[in-house]
Amino acid sequence: MHRYGDDANQLGELFLPDGQGRPHPVVVVIHGGYWKARYDRSLMTGLCEDLAGRGVAAWNLEYRRMGNGGGWPETFDDVASGVDLLSELEASLDLERVAAVGHSAGGHLALWAAARTTLSGDAPGAAPRVVPRAVVSQAGVADLRLAAVTSPSNEPTLALIGGSPEEQPERYALASPRERLPLGVEQLVLHGDQDETVSMLISESYAVAAEALGDPCELRVLPRTGHFEHIDASTDAWRISRDWLVEQLS
Repeated sequence: MHRYGDDANQLGELFLPDGQGRPHPVVVVIHGGYWKARYDRSLMTGLCEDLAGRGVAAWNLEYRRMGNGGGWPETFDDVASGVDLLSELEASLDLERVAAVGHSAGGHLALWAAARTTLSGDAPGAAPRVVPRAVVSQAGVADLRLAAVTSPSNEPTLALIGGSPEEQPERYALASPRERLPLGVEQLVLHGDQDETVSMLISESYAVAAEALGDPCELRVLPRTGHFEHIDASTDAWRISRDWLVEQLS
């Protein structure tokens, strides 16, 4: 474990491939759970092990969530600090080959991590030291304004940001990947056609907006797929994410 702060949730677990040789590419892995404390990074352990077995380091990031000190801006501060900690680790990592993958709320945070280059001043996450060059959003909450008015994502989104888009317009502008477009990185947006946890409309509208603004963004709607297949290392949904990440980092 490697810590980027004093709180019990300010840490990451690094999964390294076996063997020595040239520095490893690395994928930042961010779990979901609607930013709530009862879900943690253990959801992504199997995916991290799979990546490491294929020669890619995996950085399984934990962060403060609603119920254990998270929300605005703490969750965002933690993700930024956790990603940047990669630049300080004494490990054989190639920081020119960094990608990110996140599921559900983690998909939102993975896209936001790549969007940090668009932030300035004292905004949470500004001035990144490590920037993903490719991102996979697995059923991610990519558009917080839309999520705030779309069931069932509306209540956790309002809680994360501390109000509605009308009440907190600046926070939504800084926190929502849709508002930060174009990101300037390769993006793969995945969503199952049977997902009842995050509306597919969020991924579809995000991908359309990203492409319209010039971002290389591919939307794939996965048939006969719900919400949680993405984080099961035995599924086609994960295989699509994994193979795309490996290709981007090769």
